[in-house]
Amino acid sequence: MHSTSVFPCPEPDVVVVGESIIDIIQTAGGPVGFPGGSGMNVAFGLGRLGVGTAFLTALGRDEHSKSIQRHLKAAGVQLLPGSEHLGRTSTAQASLGSDGSAEYEFDLEWNLPHIAPTFLPKVLHTGSLASFVEPGASSVRSLLELFAGRCLITYDPNIRPTLLQDHAETLRTFERLVALSTVVKLSAEDAAWLYPQKSCHDVGQRVLELGAELAVITDGAAGSHLRSRTAQIDMPAPQVVVKDTVGAGDAYMSSLIAGLLEGPEGDFGYDKLSRLGTAASLAAAITVGRHGAEPPTRTELNESLEELNQSLDLAPVSRKNSDD
Repeated sequence: MHSTSVFPCPEPDVVVVGESIIDIIQTAGGPVGFPGGSGMNVAFGLGRLGVGTAFLTALGRDEHSKSIQRHLKAAGVQLLPGSEHLGRTSTAQASLGSDGSAEYEFDLEWNLPHIAPTFLPKVLHTGSLASFVEPGASSVRSLLELFAGRCLITYDPNIRPTLLQDHAETLRTFERLVALSTVVKLSAEDAAWLYPQKSCHDVGQRVLELGAELAVITDGAAGSHLRSRTAQIDMPAPQVVVKDTVGAGDAYMSSLIAGLLEGPEGDFGYDKLSRLGTAASLAAAITVGRHGAEPPTRTELNESLEELNQSLDLAPVSRKNSDD
């Protein structure tokens, strides 16, 4: 039976709704499990950046769940009541390629308890499997419909093609959620899968046409593109020795959300896009420079920003305002 979840006190600035998974990696000593899942990673990354964060997810009452909860607690993330309602916690068999990229085989169950929010966060974030896999996806959509226009909504589809067989239905779901969102981030791979005939820049424009105020497309070592109705920039990625890419996109997303909490709401001009893109690119670079989904702390990110300001080796390579 689903239980009722209420947002707790003290009120967090950000509520993340998404899946929690134990990533199982085969090592010489046998299988080893690590807390994962895009939603969990984003919540953890926000906590590491010092952002008051609450997380609504779907867990079992088992050792995997305890491992995920310890991980979240270490970053100061609140687990929302009702999140432990499954028979078991979901898992994914992960394999790492020679370039540090990861592929997953999922054993996933995703649904949500009845949600009765008692306050309005500054940002509501969702994405990935949580936004596509039923029955939980319908609950996620209902939550976004409830909060649309009342707070910032951020969305990252984080497409997993092996779990999404119907392209047309996935595209409809994506566009329906984009229309409810303020900021949408997707990878170049996501963009190519959703819109195989469009360039990344055209996909960004499509996201804005659907109603979002900011579209962000990340492309690994090639950098990222940020586009609003008033400005757009191409942000290079910092040069770094890649250990693995696990959690890089989620670290970028966490930093992006943290940046949205700073400065005037609704400002998506060039200077704001530059600040958002710079910090998020650094957060992703720090993450890929070490093994596992270990995003930076606020201190680490601030130190990297300070070094950057002194060296000026990361700046937008192009800019365009709407009136150019």
